[in-house]
Amino acid sequence: MTDIAAIFHWSLADMEAMDLPELADWRERAVAWHNRVHGAKKSG
Repeated sequence: MTDIAAIFHWSLADMEAMDLPELADWRERAVAWHNRVHGAKKSG
């Protein structure tokens, strides 16, 4: 949930109303946004 809060500036109260699949979807969006802006880390 911290990924979502950090990217979208949402409070805990905002996220408590969401069910787990919705939170998972928003987390994927947050990670995708972060990777587009900052570039995905490359291993190796």
